[in-house]
Amino acid sequence: MENRNNVTVFILLGLSQNEIVQRVSFVLFLLIYMVIVLGNLLIVVTVKSSQHLQTPMYFFLSVLSFVDICYSSATVPKLMVDLLAEDKTISYRGCITQLFSVHIFGCTEILILTVMAYDRYVAICKPLRYTTIMNQRWCSQMVVASWLGGFGHSMVQTLLTTQLPFCGPNEIDHYFCDIYPLLKLACTDTHVVGALVVANTGMIALGCFLILLISYVIILVALRTHSSQDRRKALSTCTSHITVVVLLFGPCLFIYIRPSTTLAVDKVFALFYTIITPMLNPIIYTLRNAEMKSAMTKLWSRKESAWQAR
Repeated sequence: MENRNNVTVFILLGLSQNEIVQRVSFVLFLLIYMVIVLGNLLIVVTVKSSQHLQTPMYFFLSVLSFVDICYSSATVPKLMVDLLAEDKTISYRGCITQLFSVHIFGCTEILILTVMAYDRYVAICKPLRYTTIMNQRWCSQMVVASWLGGFGHSMVQTLLTTQLPFCGPNEIDHYFCDIYPLLKLACTDTHVVGALVVANTGMIALGCFLILLISYVIILVALRTHSSQDRRKALSTCTSHITVVVLLFGPCLFIYIRPSTTLAVDKVFALFYTIITPMLNPIIYTLRNAEMKSAMTKLWSRKESAWQAR
């Protein structure tokens, strides 16, 4: 254990070593990050300022958008800096902080998506009791529970990592600090830690995915008794949610449900749940949602009128 602090910095190898690819990637990720921040921030502002969107579904959507901003901010700024910098190092403490941030926001996002599926289940399968069940207090408690679940999960990942000795080498074949690439660098046997990581991360992702899958099967069965107009409206909302779930859970399960090994394609798959999904969430949830588009139009009209009045 005395060798644990021999490594004080890590080198992030990133997505590519080609300078041209790095510069093109910088521009691409800068645009993507702007879409993530502005798009999700617009959703948060729209939900908070519109009286017509004060429902549990949009409350959870605004929380999801906030989590998306935090989630992408844990990796994208550092990635962009490394794409242009010669020194692609990150301190040991910085690496652990990034690991903690990625997992708390990632796990919270998974739990919020599960809560959103429960909201749709109650709305479609128990419509008469919807307002009673999904009251403001219960919704707030589920959001708090999601954050606490994310915090607990991330603390386990972080504590497992900080107990590992790192003696060298210090090159992380990834664009951010994650648990499996760090396990690969530890100068000790990591089979037990790897199994705990699968039990922690993998089982949370798999468990939530199965809950989501079961809930949507129940919803689809229940929709058969509804009118065609209600079915179209419900399917539109559910399709948006299912699209996000597939984009997030597919790559996440591919990486974390298997034994603690690293593959070359892991970096590509990680892009989906750390960057692509947070970018697509505002697009998916707004383009397929007439109420959200209408509220955004009204918000923009009010802002424009206020600017003209000045």
